Amino acid sequence: MRTWLTEFRRSLKMRPAPELVNFALFRPLGFLVARSVLRAPVRPTDLVLVHTVLGLCAASLIARGADRLAALLLQAVTVLDNADGQLARLRGEETELGRYLDTELDGAVNLALFAAVAARTGQRCRSLAAFTVLTLLLSWDFNVEYCYRSARGEVFRPEVRDRDGWGLALARWIYRIVYTPQDQAIRWLEMKLLALVARSDPNRAEVAQRWWDRWVTFAGANLGLSTQYAWLSVFLWRQRLTQYPSFVLSQLLVPVVVTIGRWVLVRRELGGRLLGSSS
Repeated sequence: MRTWLTEFRRSLKMRPAPELVNFALFRPLGFLVARSVLRAPVRPTDLVLVHTVLGLCAASLIARGADRLAALLLQAVTVLDNADGQLARLRGEETELGRYLDTELDGAVNLALFAAVAARTGQRCRSLAAFTVLTLLLSWDFNVEYCYRSARGEVFRPEVRDRDGWGLALARWIYRIVYTPQDQAIRWLEMKLLALVARSDPNRAEVAQRWWDRWVTFAGANLGLSTQYAWLSVFLWRQRLTQYPSFVLSQLLVPVVVTIGRWVLVRRELGGRLLGSSS
């Protein structure tokens, strides 16, 4: 039992705050899958390809109206999406290509899912807007954790570098074109907001740690892909697909409310500090 617990902890991606649905359900299930193939000739990238195919199948089922079957299939997608990283960490086989593939193929599946939603509901513009918002929410989650760790001098992700090849070059190019602009824009905005909130305080490093605290990363983590697929499955199971694009759009309020809340709290703390020093 202790061996299993030790291996389970080793399989986890260390994050400042948990994604609750992952913590409670999908990480344990993903670990069982990863451990079951630990000694089999199955690579983490094989699992990435399998859950990508299953995700595309789920999109096809949505387009055909088989909503509940699609909802069940999305749970398998989420389990395998967790299992690929857990298998890589258990074996010490994290690769640069694997990271790119996981992100980029998840994006392709998301696009297919929203295309299926648009085809079923006729809400083409709203579905496109929802896909865009979902992509930005996932990027916000990724980048607030990056900022959290940078503010504390922590390593964001263990450095991995593969041998150059055409597949890796293509994956790097796709990431640079599709995802790097999002990362840069979100980090630029976060840094600008930090500069504004800390403009009257000389100890900017301390303010940065307060600006990117665990509650911010908790909010970002619980906008993650496992949570998003769980919500989509709820709408599918309840036959409420027409309401799903609006629900995704409403989640844009989360980073807005979080940013307003931390602005008020940090400014209040800084104001109290300045008042105390002047007295």
